[in-house]
Amino acid sequence: MPFIPHTDEDVRAMLAAIGVESVDALFDEIPAALRAGPLQGVPRGLNELELMRLMRERAAADGEYLNFIGAGAYEHHIPAAVWQIATRGEFYSSYTPYQAEASQGTLQVLYEYQTMMASLTGLDVTNASLYDGASALAEALLMAVRAHKGARRVLVPRSLNPTWRAVARTIVHNQGIELTEIDYDPQTGCSSMQSLAAASAAEHAALVVVQPNFFGALEPVDELVDWAHAQGLIVIAAVNPTALALLKPPGEWGARGADIAVGDGQPLGIPLSGGGPYFGFLACRQALVRQMPGRIVGRTLDAEGRVGYTLTLQAREQHIRRSKATSNICTNQGLMVTAATIYMALLGPDGLADVARSSHANAAALRELLTSLPRVESVFDGPAFHEFVVRVESPVATVLQQLGAHGILGGFELTHHYPELGQALLVCATETKTPDDLRRYATHMAGVLSS
Repeated sequence: MPFIPHTDEDVRAMLAAIGVESVDALFDEIPAALRAGPLQGVPRGLNELELMRLMRERAAADGEYLNFIGAGAYEHHIPAAVWQIATRGEFYSSYTPYQAEASQGTLQVLYEYQTMMASLTGLDVTNASLYDGASALAEALLMAVRAHKGARRVLVPRSLNPTWRAVARTIVHNQGIELTEIDYDPQTGCSSMQSLAAASAAEHAALVVVQPNFFGALEPVDELVDWAHAQGLIVIAAVNPTALALLKPPGEWGARGADIAVGDGQPLGIPLSGGGPYFGFLACRQALVRQMPGRIVGRTLDAEGRVGYTLTLQAREQHIRRSKATSNICTNQGLMVTAATIYMALLGPDGLADVARSSHANAAALRELLTSLPRVESVFDGPAFHEFVVRVESPVATVLQQLGAHGILGGFELTHHYPELGQALLVCATETKTPDDLRRYATHMAGVLSS
């Protein structure tokens, strides 16, 4: 709360009106042994001038860095209008529409969002958001196993974001669902068809197909989807929404398209914010809609023929139909979705494609600059979107530390998750980088490796 208006006199008057002597008396039912007591070591309160100065000093202490880290959270330009509109009172405080008759504006925004995401993914229906991309993937795994009505194992590529794999495993393993990891081709960085062929498809319910994958590589999605469907598997696409502005949508992969698509909406107008909040999106074919968690907003007409919006499906509503709920999701990231809707509306299809195109071009230019250095090599040789993997001759942790001293966040270290790659580094470049930024990174990388 930015401002508390009650004076000491106001508090005394309110206490007198309800017949108690102090605020503490309102909590007299709490045993004394459970009370925290007075705060210890808390400095005196600051006035507004002092507080603003402290916050500016703290922010300056963090420094300003040139960021080349991606790995699932991406720095994109966010037009000022996005959050100027999203933080208006009409949106900022009313983004969870439990009462449809009082939430028509919010419901319309969510309906527009669903329409945009259905178009972007090429699938029939999307929900009005989940927590983040990782939990959206876990929900998709649960959907697939329920729909399959047989196997309780899912094929998951190692080229999927390792954090997503860990989150998904945490959510589904207590329901007896096992993730079978599929290795990647060491030359291309893409899912290995040889590893897929070695897996027993009959024991699995679904295959996860990533596009682009964690290494930034573009997977042979048509081949993977057709193979999975031939084995009777449900296909779950894990996608980057910005990349979909250029690439074929999941609904058009292979002969029949993916069955479910998930991803993180953070690239769509959501700032990095130290890790969140973000939002997850989930789309599917009409045949699977009853398995979908979360809420769906529909457009209809009232008795007088006027357009109205309402919640048409809440299959997850555990507070209403707990025994039949598809998920324990109990809210969504509606404010983030509102911002993403505004972002996509402002950019439009062409603008989003320009962002994707510029990001890809910057990444390709940076890879060429880095791999021209004597102690840097490209790890994979296939096409990529806006991330790529390089290997350096010095310890990655040391290289990143020294780049940081020059104000550069050089990328994501892969040695912990993929030790077989050696001293490997995942580097990302988006539309926010200029040619001077790319040259600055390459110049300092050369200096670090030669020292």
